[in-house]
Amino acid sequence: MKFSLSWLKAHLDTEASATEIAKKLTSIGLEIEGIENPADALRPFRVAKVLEAGPHPNADKLQLLKVDDGSAEPWQVVCGAPNAKAGMIGVFGPPGTYIPGSDFTLKPAKIRDVESFGMMCSYRELELGDDHDGIIELPESAMAKVGTSYADYAKLDDPVFDVAITPNRQDCMGVRGIARDLAAAGIGKLKPLDIANIARGGSGPDVRTDDPDGCPAFYACTVKGVSNGTSPDWMQARLKSAGQKPINTLVDITNYVMLDHGRPLHVYDVKKLAGGLVARKAKPGEKIVALNDNEYTLDETMTVIADDNGAHDIGGIMGGANTGSDEATTEVLIECAYFTPENIAKTGQKLMLTSDARQRFERGVDPAFLDDGLELATALVLELCGGTASAVTRAGTPPTAQRTVAYDPAQCLALGGLDVAADRQKAILEALGFAVSCPREGGDPSPDGAKDYEREMDPGLRRGTWTVTVPTWRRDIAGWQDIVEEIVRIEGLDNIPSTPLPRQPGVAKPTASPEQLAERKARRAAAARGLNEVVNWSFISEKEAAPFGGGSWTLANPISEDLKVMRPSMLPGLIAAAKRNSARGASSIRLFEVGRRYLESAEHPTIGLVLAGEKSARSWQDGAASKFDAYDAKAEVLAILEAAGAPVDKLMDFGEAGNAYHPGQSGTLRLGPKKILAAYGALHPNATKAFGLKGGAVGAEIFLDAIPLKKKSGHMRDAFAPPALQAVTRDFAFIVDADLPAGDLLRAVKGADKKLISDARIFDLFEGASVGEGKKSLAVEVTLQPVDATLTEEDLKALSNKVVASAAKLGGELRG
Repeated sequence: MKFSLSWLKAHLDTEASATEIAKKLTSIGLEIEGIENPADALRPFRVAKVLEAGPHPNADKLQLLKVDDGSAEPWQVVCGAPNAKAGMIGVFGPPGTYIPGSDFTLKPAKIRDVESFGMMCSYRELELGDDHDGIIELPESAMAKVGTSYADYAKLDDPVFDVAITPNRQDCMGVRGIARDLAAAGIGKLKPLDIANIARGGSGPDVRTDDPDGCPAFYACTVKGVSNGTSPDWMQARLKSAGQKPINTLVDITNYVMLDHGRPLHVYDVKKLAGGLVARKAKPGEKIVALNDNEYTLDETMTVIADDNGAHDIGGIMGGANTGSDEATTEVLIECAYFTPENIAKTGQKLMLTSDARQRFERGVDPAFLDDGLELATALVLELCGGTASAVTRAGTPPTAQRTVAYDPAQCLALGGLDVAADRQKAILEALGFAVSCPREGGDPSPDGAKDYEREMDPGLRRGTWTVTVPTWRRDIAGWQDIVEEIVRIEGLDNIPSTPLPRQPGVAKPTASPEQLAERKARRAAAARGLNEVVNWSFISEKEAAPFGGGSWTLANPISEDLKVMRPSMLPGLIAAAKRNSARGASSIRLFEVGRRYLESAEHPTIGLVLAGEKSARSWQDGAASKFDAYDAKAEVLAILEAAGAPVDKLMDFGEAGNAYHPGQSGTLRLGPKKILAAYGALHPNATKAFGLKGGAVGAEIFLDAIPLKKKSGHMRDAFAPPALQAVTRDFAFIVDADLPAGDLLRAVKGADKKLISDARIFDLFEGASVGEGKKSLAVEVTLQPVDATLTEEDLKALSNKVVASAAKLGGELRG
């Protein structure tokens, strides 16, 4: 929301500076995004007189001027403007001046072999208008101002505020609403609103609403005999300060009232209409060409304004291209309607169409301002365009019922932490437009939650519930908590005292849950192993979700179609990130992310990782660069699981992790046949192709909520207790079936004696005729850790027998 200081002062009687106003706006919750003064860029330009104007010796269309800008000596300027002449007064830019409209800095130059210093400027070159047919020609009265800054002469010193309006503050989508807030905060006094008493004659136009849900109220009047041209300078200046381009007087009036009061309007050229106007639902497939010259296809949920020929306007969002006013317009219909905020928001989102009107209607304009808004616009039309106004037609009923809130002044201190006297609270609320009814001593009891508050109030306002009536322009106020917020922000958030929270005696106890601690350890482990953490959107497109089984959760109100589905896997975002890194020349990509997957049952904390590109670069020792494979992904998964506290020694490895992975090059790690802790493997070519990632990749997902965590009484790590006795290793070679997973054999060996066997690993694989067809030989190194005493030969023999017996249960035979 942009507006100039002079525009603000049209509603606010104040002597405060722009800096003071900006500071106060931020303190009351209206954040200032910037302040610009158009005069700053034009201060170097000076009012100057052309002393002489003669022909250029080497060019027929150029003149050679002598220009006096108050300097010691006149400037020689080569000028091509057709209106340049001796004795005229204009605007001169000396050498070194930046020309904003042309985006260059003046410097001495030779033009057709004649030196030129500076420039006589046009309105367009100063970004003060579109006129570029000649240089600026000032009146004779400017003679006394020769040498002064043009910005000072033209009174351009008018700072422009850029205020960020939050969605709940629809009342501040107009300059008057901002002025009201400032007046309540003590920056001046709000000027009364002057609504002219318009002389009206004749019947009102034929308008109605057949869509009470989308357009509850449709007010309109006509003005005959108008003369539409260029709006006055003061209006154009205010519109330009708000970033609006002046079009013609009638259109400028509607834009001005919208920005001034937050009340969108629309004007129709009556001669371009066929019959009366009606607000109705659009017909399925009905099309409209809007003012932006784009065609939109509508559906039956959208509200339109139509005549006998069909729909012309997208109600509350944008007018039609065929019924607007132009220079030939002599009779206009002024529309002032109320559109339901929810309907406007849904229509705008469906059509992907935004406008200043939509921004206001979807937040909620004041439903009680229809008559006043129409009167203001009509008065401006009569003043600036002439004509005679008809009576007002009022179709439908706006929702003007006002809410009331029960409020106890003690709630301000209890909730807001700021002790504000009751009479000051009442004054703030009334300045903001609330009506306050205060019972005297012995009035109604306090509302729930306020009975036991300490009361330090004036005697006349003690112990009672106030009835606060909410103004029609504040649809964001729903309860007493909102009343507290209004009082606290106007009184000053900076005035809230800093009060430390109460703390229990002794050393503070850790608050992280076992799940949070496991997630932290897993994140640290992934980073320590050289993976780079990324943070992706939780939303993806339906196309991106398809290779991973599709999304279960679809947003009803997405930011865009590309962010419509809640991700069913961590891999889509990681693959997309890998593709972006690859496109920027990264040769080895190692990414991980900690987040949530959104499945039909619930959301699940998950760690995803993707490895792509080169595992190791080419070198004279190893030759060609090596690529990542499924075992690299598995190694990362096991390391992260171990760091998170998972019992990795008990995990079983099952084949094929799902459709997102390459069949035969993937697996899952489980505790038992059903409890899956992780999936890993080479990503399916269809998955990487969908994201444009070339060269293949491997990935994995670790399901943090599936990890069994030990419930500890404290948060201390277990004390380090190294074994007192030296470990012993023994090697075994077993002939087993060729299709027996090596992991099954390892688990069987480890289970032979869980007390003494601390580890077991495969160190050799042999397949050949000597071990038999359909067989293989697996060599296992078993680590034995004595606990109470050194193992004797008898102990070792007994243990060996247990190992052989465990392998035999899987069909394993000790190799001779």
